[in-house]
Amino acid sequence: MTGKTHNLTPFLLLCLIGFAAFFCSYLRIPVMPLLAATLGAGPAQVGTINGAFMLTAGLLSIPAGLLADRIGRTVPIIAGIAATAASSLLVTQCHKPWEMAAVYVLFGAGLAAFAPGMLSLVADVMPQQRLGQAYGWYTTAIYIAMTLGPATGGYLAKTVGLRHVFVVSGCLLAVVALLAVPILPKGPPRHKTELHAALAASFELLHHRRLRACLLATVGSCIGFGVFLTFLPLYAALQGYDPAQVGLLFAAQAITNVVGRVPIGSLADRVDRRTLAAVGLMCLAVALTGFGQFVQLGRLMVCAVVMGVGMALTFTAIGALIAELVPVVQRGLAMGMYNSCIYLGMMTGSTVMGVTLKTIGYPVGFAATGGMALVTLLFFFTMMREKEQ
Repeated sequence: MTGKTHNLTPFLLLCLIGFAAFFCSYLRIPVMPLLAATLGAGPAQVGTINGAFMLTAGLLSIPAGLLADRIGRTVPIIAGIAATAASSLLVTQCHKPWEMAAVYVLFGAGLAAFAPGMLSLVADVMPQQRLGQAYGWYTTAIYIAMTLGPATGGYLAKTVGLRHVFVVSGCLLAVVALLAVPILPKGPPRHKTELHAALAASFELLHHRRLRACLLATVGSCIGFGVFLTFLPLYAALQGYDPAQVGLLFAAQAITNVVGRVPIGSLADRVDRRTLAAVGLMCLAVALTGFGQFVQLGRLMVCAVVMGVGMALTFTAIGALIAELVPVVQRGLAMGMYNSCIYLGMMTGSTVMGVTLKTIGYPVGFAATGGMALVTLLFFFTMMREKEQ
């Protein structure tokens, strides 16, 4: 058996586990606001529930990644799936919005435990020269799951009822956790160091200039993505577009993002990954600026496609770069930082822009977000070119 074949089977298992976990988790996405509304929640309380999830996932991803380096990848991954399953089942027992917010803290904790370990294992089982392809395929699997999950959840809500969707989600996640135990690939040996030494090494990792550049690019990209997800529907509605037309814009971005990741991943193994990430940030800047300047549906569709290309370029290249830059024994921590930047960046984009839009308006708001992507590109390019001290 060649090394290539040897690495392929565990990698395919990781893609399957990642797909199953995100599909089952995202069944709840379109159902949560509807169920919360039946409990008396208004828009602000629905936002608080989602905010509790994003904030928890962002804050706990780093310690979860550190834990994956110290005790191995398996325990955090399985515990994360189990916690996510428990959160779905607990939602069915909620009768007040604040109870759902508390349960969604557990959902965020579960995803924080799961994601860094999985991202680390992808790099653990694949050779360095194929990391771009690996992250292209893995992220394609989970993005397809994030697309199919909500669609399936919406159908289930109509056929079996709102609360039963959470029952289905929780039960399926419990099955995924049980099946993952025997088939989850083994990672590298445990990093058996004293806790103070591990923490010291963690702070040392923050001195890695190129890693900081990758994390900065992740935050900048996700701030822009958070603005897109939260405010493009409102802006499009002001221009007279109906929900179906808004859905077309989101579909254009999502399909381009998903379809582009595999070829971009292959390209990332043949050309400089820093260049791909820089081009991706440029695409995001152009798309975000364009959203605020155009009102014709066709031009907005072009912006959505450019945004999808930018997301695929940036995140595929950054994931491979981080895995390449850091030592194996700190890969979990680095991926935890990466995951934390994703959630905190999206939350920052939606909350900060939500406060300022009343003052500056949508065109200026989208242009400012695009300008921030350009500033992020400048810092990323500068930090990547500088030599480590």
